[in-house]
Amino acid sequence: MLAERFPAIIRFARAVQGMRRSTKIAVTIAIDLVSLPLCLAVAMILRLGSVEATLRYGIYPYLVIAVITVPAFLSTGLYSAVIRYIDYRLLLATGAGLAAVIASTYALLVLFDFTELPLSALVIYWFIAFSYVVASRLSARVVLRIGSGGAHGLPSCAVGIYGAGEAGSKLALAMRGSDKYRALCFFDDHPGLDQRNVAGLKVFHSSRIADVTGMLHLSMIIIAIPSATVSERRQVMHTANTAGVKVKILCNLLELADEQISTRSIRELKIDDLLGREPIRPHQELFSRCVRAQRVLVTGGGGSIGSELCRQIMTQSPAELHVLDHCEFALYNIHQELLAAAGGIPVRAHLGSACDAGLVERIMRDFSIDTVYHAAAYKHVPLVEDNIAEGIRNNIVSAEVVANTAGKYKVKTCVLISTDKAVRPTSIMGASKRIAELIFQAANMTHGGSTRYCMVRFGNVLGSSGSVVPLFKSQIERGGPITITHPEVVRYFMSIPEAAQLVMQAGAMATGGDVFVMDMGDQVKICDLARTMIAMCGLKEKNASNPEGDIEIRFVGLRPGEKLYEELFAGKDAIPSRHPRIMTTSEYVVEPPLLAQQLAYLHVACANNDMTMIRFLVKRLVEEYQPAARAEPENVVPLPRLGPERRRKLANA
Repeated sequence: MLAERFPAIIRFARAVQGMRRSTKIAVTIAIDLVSLPLCLAVAMILRLGSVEATLRYGIYPYLVIAVITVPAFLSTGLYSAVIRYIDYRLLLATGAGLAAVIASTYALLVLFDFTELPLSALVIYWFIAFSYVVASRLSARVVLRIGSGGAHGLPSCAVGIYGAGEAGSKLALAMRGSDKYRALCFFDDHPGLDQRNVAGLKVFHSSRIADVTGMLHLSMIIIAIPSATVSERRQVMHTANTAGVKVKILCNLLELADEQISTRSIRELKIDDLLGREPIRPHQELFSRCVRAQRVLVTGGGGSIGSELCRQIMTQSPAELHVLDHCEFALYNIHQELLAAAGGIPVRAHLGSACDAGLVERIMRDFSIDTVYHAAAYKHVPLVEDNIAEGIRNNIVSAEVVANTAGKYKVKTCVLISTDKAVRPTSIMGASKRIAELIFQAANMTHGGSTRYCMVRFGNVLGSSGSVVPLFKSQIERGGPITITHPEVVRYFMSIPEAAQLVMQAGAMATGGDVFVMDMGDQVKICDLARTMIAMCGLKEKNASNPEGDIEIRFVGLRPGEKLYEELFAGKDAIPSRHPRIMTTSEYVVEPPLLAQQLAYLHVACANNDMTMIRFLVKRLVEEYQPAARAEPENVVPLPRLGPERRRKLANA
């Protein structure tokens, strides 16, 4: 190691590193005052061909050239620059300043007919002096990096960069000024780049990651292909994990759009990078239509989806943002976060339940709300299955209160956050969300002239309170096992920010009674998710073929109300919308008076905790409801459904 072989160099480098900045500048100027005359002397020797001829001119030309060159360097900012982060632009400016000095000197000598000094030597001096400046500053940068590079005298993290394209080469150049990272090589899939040189580093084919990692003692692989596919990221992570090194990633294309690539662009690999899809930039006109300069209410604003909706809304400059949540701690946290980023936008926190008709009415009436995002709901399937009456009450009553109050006070847009579990539901939670959709559709037929209602369905959201990701993280931290209900369970996944952005854009496209469905991509096996998270932690799965592994995956059986897979559509009538990841679908509706009658019966059943009657009424409202773990209610006659023509007549009445 450098520290062991050259201890004197390390001591010198650290002594320079410890100098005060003013001292470093003074030393640099002093060195230049000595070196620049020597540069002119070399130029004269090259021009005249001998040392004796050079000495005929005495010492004064050499002193004068140093005295006029140093002020030129001062004017270009060479001495005020931090040498460790010096770049080519400053060096070019210094070269230009030096050229200006030489040109001025040349002109003065010609003007005063001073022909004793060979004028062509000044041109040679420019090349030698500029070369000296570049070499001395780069050498000083190396010394300063050695002095700040820890026990080994160099940045402690030796990295290989996956991706020898534009982003990778810029990152490698940025690392030359880094005290933390030291780029040693590139990896790339392109066979034409194998064994080539990019940005001063050798390129190896990606198939050699494992052996090159050991050969060069790499401690990290950085994925520097912002457009890399999910499968490419997984493969790199798997290979790096096998080789025993960490993996980080360069920010994606959207994050890099307005910034130059630097070491600050490196971030930790997230589960979204390995399971989600690359987000696309929101359609700005749709994204801001229902929010900019509007008074917005978010119910359930302390939850994972609701809080992200609040964050996204704040980026679009609403007139006011109102956050409603019954959890004091969650409401306090999001309120403080929003206030810190408000920039003068009023943010009001309302503590209470969306089921409280009086509270919701006061908010919409007193603050003249323009847009409502109804995200408040109980969504944990097993908990709601064990607390049916409260789950029904919360999810259905809150939908009634919000929908009816929005119509009463002529809110412009009212959006229900729904779920894929509302399609052919096997759980009370899913059925309750389908009933909430019926409520919003009925409200659109009743109040559709003044308020646009819509529903937005999507699947699981990575990292949300209802996601398996936080559960798996905690189980891994405890040393396992990771518990999964069934080896064939699959789910759709989406990142929280993408879900919130799509909800806002869907609401802007609503015409009244729309059911919007997100393009969730392909379903992901929960087993694969668990194994990916184990690998991200640098651990190995413990199983029959690897009994010495770290984390076991254990299957515990499907829970009440849980399905092996989820659906986004009840039929096959997905209709594209203006947004490539948002589709619409048509769903049956129930005539408002009949729906209100059945809901009244359901409220009575919930108040009496009558499980048999609750299931009977839920089945009557949601014919597709198929309880997975309990006997299906018998002799249930479904409610009559309205066709499209009847729905249009009611909405236009």
